[in-house]
Amino acid sequence: MTDTDTIIDAVILWVDGNDEKHRQKMLPYLEVTSKINEEGFRTRFDQVNEIDFTVNSILKFAPFIRNIFIVTDDQIPNFYKNKTSRNNYDKVVIVDHKEIFQGYEEFLPTFNNRSIESCIHRIPNLAEHFIYMNDDFFIINETKPTDFFRNGLPVLRGKWLNFDENIFYKKFSKQRFGHKYAQQSSAKRAGMSKYYNFRHTPHPLRKSTLANYFSENKNEFLENIKHRFRKKTQFLPQGLSNHLEIKNETCYLESDLRLVYFRSYKKPLWWYKYKLENKTAEKLFMGLQSLDQCPEKTLDFFINWLRKRTS
Repeated sequence: MTDTDTIIDAVILWVDGNDEKHRQKMLPYLEVTSKINEEGFRTRFDQVNEIDFTVNSILKFAPFIRNIFIVTDDQIPNFYKNKTSRNNYDKVVIVDHKEIFQGYEEFLPTFNNRSIESCIHRIPNLAEHFIYMNDDFFIINETKPTDFFRNGLPVLRGKWLNFDENIFYKKFSKQRFGHKYAQQSSAKRAGMSKYYNFRHTPHPLRKSTLANYFSENKNEFLENIKHRFRKKTQFLPQGLSNHLEIKNETCYLESDLRLVYFRSYKKPLWWYKYKLENKTAEKLFMGLQSLDQCPEKTLDFFINWLRKRTS
């Protein structure tokens, strides 16, 4: 099979945290119910319909993608709610949490992306080769299958970093249990002595890599899916997959992320305009983390830019 013959799907995790029904579903599982209104907590769930542009960016700049699976909890994105829209998005398939947690329904509802990520390989009819994305990832220029898989093997973009406990000055700083910590936990499970740090780019994964590992390590699978909210003991399944591929020499490593990325929106508007006008020509991907926290004028600029780029 040649690279152009490789069947590739896309998987996107999505939640509409603004939905009152979703908020009410969450409340009984919060130890402190007031937390549901805290900005730092809400940003994991709130959205500004950016998934519209995630999907449109795939359709425009990665037309070789076969199916776009949107994994969600009894919700449907606005762009997919009417019949006309569905006809325009015939590649889109809505996948409910119940489908991928089949046999493990006692862990639902879940509000934990790491738990959900541990089950994405269980999506019905998912291709062996797929690209995992969050709804704040966007493809912004034309891509080829070989940007994600070569000779059937994933192309991993990132760089090597030492574990925090092996960095002298970090031994005296407060331990954080965020994204990098979860990546390090993933690397350790694969038996690595350092970790391959990846950023907000689409993640090429092979279904069999996760399926085989979790089949052989069922307790780790159960431990990672049972938490309704993030726990420091959890690892990133996509990080685990990456490190298993590296260990087995079944991947290609690329240090060039081909990424333009924003996570803070405190700079003046002209700065963002400059970045997008002058720094995107050679990039393939854009990440806009916590766009729900973006000031109104800057948000309008990003939304309009994405609309024009992906239409």
